[in-house]
Amino acid sequence: MTESRFYATGKRKTAIARVWLEEGNGNWVLNGRGLSDYFPSESLRMLIQQPLSLVGKKDMLNFYITVKGGGLSGQAGAVKHGVSKALVEYDESFRPILRKAGFMTRDSRIKERKKYGQPGARKRFQYSKR
Repeated sequence: MTESRFYATGKRKTAIARVWLEEGNGNWVLNGRGLSDYFPSESLRMLIQQPLSLVGKKDMLNFYITVKGGGLSGQAGAVKHGVSKALVEYDESFRPILRKAGFMTRDSRIKERKKYGQPGARKRFQYSKR
């Protein structure tokens, strides 16, 4: 490991997270704010830290993250995906562990577009025979 910083991009719905990882004491900076400031919900913070606890690096790495788009839930998923990819850049031996847990796969579900001439993506106008 000659590099000191590792980069990865995570995506979920319409959120995109750019993640930089370096060795340190477990410090998180998201868009210039702390982890608990940016994600007030305990469940979202746990979701983001799942890859770290899985590989046993909970308080050994610092993260600098910029995240855009989507809502808090989508952003948390994007950060989780980016953290997982950055961990694999950091140490390739983490790949099978994170792959088995499903953290390396991008969740590609996004909102379906509204079709022209209709009230919504799937909804249709009421059918009338006469």
